[in-house]
Amino acid sequence: MHYQGDSWGYYMPTRSIASDPLERVVMLASESAVVIFSLSSCCMCHAVKRLFCGMGVNPTVYELDQDPRGKDMESTLMRQLGNMQAVPVVFIGGKLIGSVDRVMASHINGTLVPLLKEAGALWL
Repeated sequence: MHYQGDSWGYYMPTRSIASDPLERVVMLASESAVVIFSLSSCCMCHAVKRLFCGMGVNPTVYELDQDPRGKDMESTLMRQLGNMQAVPVVFIGGKLIGSVDRVMASHINGTLVPLLKEAGALWL
């Protein structure tokens, strides 16, 4: 997993290319097979990251609280999801999957693994 911190791998710094928060989210979400927008202190974010790591997936994680424009991206994600909780937000193959509830529901009903395989995040 691309992340800041010793237990998750390494941090994938966000580039300063896109100035519009929505453009930035879309650009970052399309750069890897699995992208998680997270907050470093969020327990639900930790749970989603552990789920993917446990499955053998190596997601790219963007910690919004460590990005100078993270608040703007968090607001954009809240608007995209239509709810109060913006993180974690998961994109697979550049497509918005949703927050923790959608990811866990997909895992339980068996649709998460095919999505990961289609995006190239799982090979088996």
